Amino acid sequence: MRLRSLAMVLGAACLLLLTGGPVSLAQQQPQQRSLFQMFWQLPAQPRTAPQQRQRVAPVVRRRDAPVVVRDDPVIPKVDVAHHILVMGDSLANLLANGLDDALNTRPDVEVIHKAKPDSGLVRSDFYDWPKAASELLASDQKISIGVILLGLNDRQPLREGETVHEPLSPRWLELYRDRIDAIANAFAGKRVPLIWVGAPPMQNGRLSADLVTFNDLYRQRVEKAGGQYVDLWGGFVDAENRYAATGPDVSGQPVRLRLGDGIHFTAAGARKAAHFVDLVIRRMIEAAPQSSVIALPVSPETGAPSALELQPGGVERLIDQMVAGVPTIGLPAALQARPLAGPIQPLTGQAALSEQPLLASIAEARGRGDAALQLERVFGQGIAPDPLPGRLDDYRWPR
Repeated sequence: MRLRSLAMVLGAACLLLLTGGPVSLAQQQPQQRSLFQMFWQLPAQPRTAPQQRQRVAPVVRRRDAPVVVRDDPVIPKVDVAHHILVMGDSLANLLANGLDDALNTRPDVEVIHKAKPDSGLVRSDFYDWPKAASELLASDQKISIGVILLGLNDRQPLREGETVHEPLSPRWLELYRDRIDAIANAFAGKRVPLIWVGAPPMQNGRLSADLVTFNDLYRQRVEKAGGQYVDLWGGFVDAENRYAATGPDVSGQPVRLRLGDGIHFTAAGARKAAHFVDLVIRRMIEAAPQSSVIALPVSPETGAPSALELQPGGVERLIDQMVAGVPTIGLPAALQARPLAGPIQPLTGQAALSEQPLLASIAEARGRGDAALQLERVFGQGIAPDPLPGRLDDYRWPR
């Protein structure tokens, strides 16, 4: 027994030496695992080849033509019939941009940008606006309506020959007024409507106070020459009539209207300023006479209308001729077949073939009997009729 046990221990030791120990059982190579299996006569597991992946053909998607959706409406091309000339300083330049946005739905309207930054009515040596306005009106440039906004750069001395006048002095105001009149009269002489836009309030209190004086002069002189004045002041102040950098835009949403310098407009502020001017421009365009005017035939000697019905008293004479049975010459066949008026007879007189009056009296119109008495009682004396059972005005109780 001892020898048998010793033989078994020796056999186990040899087995461990051949297989590399118990640790190498989990990490044995394929050949060692085959030797171990052959030693213990265990059936070897057949190694199966890895399954090949099935190749799936890629799905080819057909690309359709892209669909382009445009948010902006396609406006048909229309000939420009109204040319809006915008003049002035840097504020006028921003106003012109706002008018471009405000009138973008009117392809028949064109905004002409002629603003000159840093310009005004005082420094005519830098830019002479009365002279420039006269030259523009005399040129081939088509101008339907003129718009001007300036005054921002006019708080400086005005030179008259060798004399220099301080801003807003009595003589300074007279010379400044004359330059306003020169521009307004130039447009009035050409019969071109002029819209003078007042300056908005500024963040600087002294500048705003001087612009109030300028705006009063603009209003007085332009309206005297037949132009129109547009006030922007109320659109850029708060509830206490003070400068406001923010406020409602044209859609009512609170936005920033002025830049950080406290002078110029933002894009929303320029659009809001253009809104007040756009209202006047559209009113002028709608009130302008249309080109579809029919020329009436006139006499080459006197220039008076040759048609009888267009002459003074011509319609009355045609009626008299038709009533009298005289044939009318010169009228179309449709008017000759159907007279303009029939026989004229007095309403209260007697007919030629009847002894009855044309109009019956009130009593005869109402008739006779109980119905006539009831009508006389209600409409003549104002007495309400007695309520009938079941009618709405029957308030008797109980019923």
